[in-house]
Amino acid sequence: MNTQESAIAFELDRKPDQALETVELTTGSSPTAAVVWLHGLGADGHDFEPIVPHLLWQGAPAIRFVFPHAPIRPVTINAGMKMRAWYDIVNFSLSREHDQKGIAKSVNQAAALIARERERGIASDRIIVAGFSQGGAIALQLALRYPERLAGLVALSTYLLMEQRLQQEQHEANKDLPVFVGHGVSDPVVPWFLGEQVAGYLRRMGHDVEWHSYPMLHAVCPQEIAALSAWLRKCLT
Repeated sequence: MNTQESAIAFELDRKPDQALETVELTTGSSPTAAVVWLHGLGADGHDFEPIVPHLLWQGAPAIRFVFPHAPIRPVTINAGMKMRAWYDIVNFSLSREHDQKGIAKSVNQAAALIARERERGIASDRIIVAGFSQGGAIALQLALRYPERLAGLVALSTYLLMEQRLQQEQHEANKDLPVFVGHGVSDPVVPWFLGEQVAGYLRRMGHDVEWHSYPMLHAVCPQEIAALSAWLRKCLT
């Protein structure tokens, strides 16, 4: 771990200076569960909104889906073009060790969304943190560090960041958190073996990991959505 990385602070209990804008979809009155779902690089909070009806099951509780928009920032690998991103990606290295300050800021901002759900009356162990691609990398950092028990973690088509530090800083409250990991075997953006690496890493840390791979690119597919729905049902009923 380098000095710069070790100096970055994850302050999950501190209200961030700038709150994230969100898209919200509630499946019934008086929700008793919540899913905070982070999109991928260049997308926005509307990206996964259409799949919500397909994630529900007969008798499902009322769930509030919270889809935050990442801040707009220049992304180095895209010639400095401004887009929604959870942190800057400075090169194509498989280590994905990029923009430590941006990573920490996004984790802290996403943690504030969990705190807001708690203030709205939803217990922490009824809150699931989810993310796709770059958003999944942030979700991993958040859920494993969070100081209150969560319901679960969803990591789709994603990869590990700062794995050595994450293992050291995992919070006791979520040491055996259930995790759904899904990945496309033909993913040209985040290679399949990085998803397999996520699943193996979390299993070694003691997590109950449900690992799925699908014949798809950097995306989600109906089979994955169906499997995720079944997993959500286990976590929230």
